[in-house]
Amino acid sequence: MDPISAATHVDPYPYYAQLRADSGLTFHPELKLWVASSAQAVCAVLAHADCRVRPAQEPVPKAIAGGMAGEVFGQLMRMNDGARQRCPRSAIEPELAVLDPDVVNALVAARLITADAHGVNQAMFAGPVCVVAALLGFTPAQARVINELTADFVACLTPLSNDLQLAAAAAAAEQLRGEFIELLAEPASDLLSAIRQRFAGDEETLIANLIGLCSQTFEACAGLIGNTLLALRRQPALRGESVEALLSEVQRFDPPVQNTRRFVAASCEIAGVRVEAGDVILVLLASANRDPALNERPEQFLVNRENRRSFSFGSGRHQCPGQALAMSIAGATVREILGHEIDLNRLNWHYRPSLNGRIPVFSDMGA
Repeated sequence: MDPISAATHVDPYPYYAQLRADSGLTFHPELKLWVASSAQAVCAVLAHADCRVRPAQEPVPKAIAGGMAGEVFGQLMRMNDGARQRCPRSAIEPELAVLDPDVVNALVAARLITADAHGVNQAMFAGPVCVVAALLGFTPAQARVINELTADFVACLTPLSNDLQLAAAAAAAEQLRGEFIELLAEPASDLLSAIRQRFAGDEETLIANLIGLCSQTFEACAGLIGNTLLALRRQPALRGESVEALLSEVQRFDPPVQNTRRFVAASCEIAGVRVEAGDVILVLLASANRDPALNERPEQFLVNRENRRSFSFGSGRHQCPGQALAMSIAGATVREILGHEIDLNRLNWHYRPSLNGRIPVFSDMGA
């Protein structure tokens, strides 16, 4: 195991504890990057002005540069710092924060969930994006198309994708752009109208970040829902707890996003360590969540934990703007799955290949 492969390991947490014990910020010679594993180091990296979300010499990955997927990638607020990050965030974040949970619950409840692994996977991977698409004003039929295109598009966000997947991602980006151009021509929802009214940039940047909203929903919600189901599988007594409280501890204890990266723009000192311009820092969010300096009894799963602190949705200027929406969609989906009385013990699972995500995929036993 290494700090990257740990994300999809069955139990990476003892390994994370070992990294924290060695030092909060250390250089990994095989991976040729720094690893921030303690809460102090993670907080320092995420807050440092010289730690950027993309390397200066490669703002868009070479594999997708020059195509529509690259055009979208280069305008995403999560992939930019400064004004290119603040402008779309200031338009989207306030509107997501005030969405009515009852509306989200109704949209989730309207979706068909079958009592098998296929139904669970559909609820995890298709449901959340369809909900976001509906909130933005797409019809149910259009929302299904948006989800399918988003599933293809997210391939451009990982270096694990092959040429066929990258080609599909490029085509998906083109189609998603077209769908949003048509939607913006006559906004069909209060949410989209409010976002558009707040937004001060050009339409292409807005479209890119609406696509980004869908792509972030796709993986983050799937992982949060899936890891919550695994927690219930391991501890059936948790079924008696509030789903909201359960999710709050799952996102700390076994988060869907295990790590992120920062790229050092100028030589500086972080957490007492000198790093140089061009260095890469792997930020182990999941490890920091279990640092005793951040949470008492961090290795225990405590639904009613007091003063819970977590880096799972990021921190500072790049904290996830859709945290409340993600938690709302995930909570509604978990309740719907449990309401169908699916026997979680009859499901096999494995983690989807990823360099930073911890997203289970389920299958029926014997399948």
